[in-house]
Amino acid sequence: MAKGLTIDKQEMALAEAERNRWREVLTRLVAIIQSLAERNIALRGSTDTLNNKPDNGNFLKEVELMAKFDPIMKQHVGRVESGAGIHTHYLGKRIQNELIDSISTKILEKILEEIKTSKYFSIILDCTPDLSHKEQLSVIVRIVSLEEELPQIKEHFMGFLVAEESTGESLSALILKRLEELNIPFEDCRGQSYDNGANMKGKNKGVQARLLQLNSRAFFVPCGAHSLNLVVADAAKSSPDAIGYFGYVAKLFKLFSASTHRWDIFLKHVKTTLKSWSETRWEGRIDSIQAVRYQAGPVRDALLEVRETTQDPVVKVEAQSLAEEIGSYRFSICTVIWYDILNKIQHVSKQMQSPSMQLDVAVDMLKKTRESLDGYRNTVASRFSSAQATAKEMCEEMNVEAVIKQKRLRTTKRHFGYEAPDKPIGDALKKLETNFFNVVVDTTLSSLDERFQTLGEVNDKFGVLLNFPNMSKEEMLEHCQTLSTALSHDGQPDIDGRELVLEMQNFPHLPSKIMTNIELLTFLHEKKLMEIFPNMWVALRISATLPVTIAAAERSFSKLKLIKNYLRSTMAQEHLSGLLVISINHVVSQQLSYDDIIDDFRLERQGE
Repeated sequence: MAKGLTIDKQEMALAEAERNRWREVLTRLVAIIQSLAERNIALRGSTDTLNNKPDNGNFLKEVELMAKFDPIMKQHVGRVESGAGIHTHYLGKRIQNELIDSISTKILEKILEEIKTSKYFSIILDCTPDLSHKEQLSVIVRIVSLEEELPQIKEHFMGFLVAEESTGESLSALILKRLEELNIPFEDCRGQSYDNGANMKGKNKGVQARLLQLNSRAFFVPCGAHSLNLVVADAAKSSPDAIGYFGYVAKLFKLFSASTHRWDIFLKHVKTTLKSWSETRWEGRIDSIQAVRYQAGPVRDALLEVRETTQDPVVKVEAQSLAEEIGSYRFSICTVIWYDILNKIQHVSKQMQSPSMQLDVAVDMLKKTRESLDGYRNTVASRFSSAQATAKEMCEEMNVEAVIKQKRLRTTKRHFGYEAPDKPIGDALKKLETNFFNVVVDTTLSSLDERFQTLGEVNDKFGVLLNFPNMSKEEMLEHCQTLSTALSHDGQPDIDGRELVLEMQNFPHLPSKIMTNIELLTFLHEKKLMEIFPNMWVALRISATLPVTIAAAERSFSKLKLIKNYLRSTMAQEHLSGLLVISINHVVSQQLSYDDIIDDFRLERQGE
């Protein structure tokens, strides 16, 4: 005691050393779990025994590998194998699940801090069935992050929820319950985006309608990518020639892909292969059309070789029929026209799926696409003639005649009728132009206007934020009051319309006449003008928060299929959701402190 030392100093030092050793062990275990989860790799195998077991899973194999080079893990594994007075080794499946839960919880906590700092958010929802036939609801929250050096749009995955029912009432109750569990106030929600399913976008009983009743400021924006798919689907069903064309392209892929021998023949002749597609992703069909557009001759040669080498009479007849169709002038014209149309739409669709896509940019891109298609339609003579000329070149390469053969079907003669039927068009090219080209392009244009009407209406409400330099005071006042009303609920507005007008009138000179929403936000942030123009700052953040597509939810489905595969179809929902949170939010996961995760894990263990 004379030296200020206690009797149990040595015991305390040993206890502290033991605590530090366990912390070092847990740090390595957390790192292993993060590594496996971020790569969507299964942790467990059919046994939980260390060493001498080839099927003891990836987690234990990583532990064994680390023990070969790391002295701390080597010591720990040695103590586990020898059983030297150790009762808890932290290598079992229960501890794995607890560590996964601790990591995913810390990720969500970090995301929630960012959401609360941003204040305003939007929700993105979409459903998909998993391998266990459970309907999984993906929950994405979109914000304008203010924690970075500059304002940045982010979309965070918050987990999967099991949807017992797919009705609008059930899904809306499910998401509201989840927001309450996460302590995210729904009154701060300013946007919602779903696919075009009736249970989601229904005007009366859909999720968006029910949420709007609770918060009128949660603007509904239908998914732009899904809408574009439906635009092409409408066009493809508008004409018998269009329907028949995609039928032949589908037959072409099925013929070659159904046999490895036929696929080898196909690869021998072509460089760009055919692609399969989903019924809901029509713009993806350009991949298959591209193969036919630029390799019609080699594709036809491959079909002719299949016809000569196969012994199956059904395949022989199918190959002959497809070779005749591919080599026809009509098919070549349809190929050129469809490729031109889908090429214009595909570029927009890919751009709109970016997580950082903004409402104003998306609307501007859609306007330019419509103008391009409108120009394509209004210069019928030159465009259709150009398609004919290109199709003739394709026919010349295939050494076939560039002539459209009129296919005539006998119809029942009408003896009595009050109205005479339209006189049939005699010229085959004119008929193709009228019944295919005009109909497809017109349907595309009208469908674009109809399906993106809601997107345009929402964008118009916020249009004053970017167009105010070109407006008069009266116009600014009218639009600002409209925006203020739209951003009000229960008499509580997000902005003051009159003050917003004054801010716009005194706004500093902009570096460019044309700026996007996020560029204007960045300008205010860099010049430190947020407090001087508070209404402008809030309105711009809300506008940038509005989602354009649900591509983030679709991407989470891809991760779901990687993690919950047929070998892991029985995993618990908490385990699945935790792994997905780590995998999808891997950038946030890498920012976590191991000490924080281990402290949470320790508290959870003490609370049991």
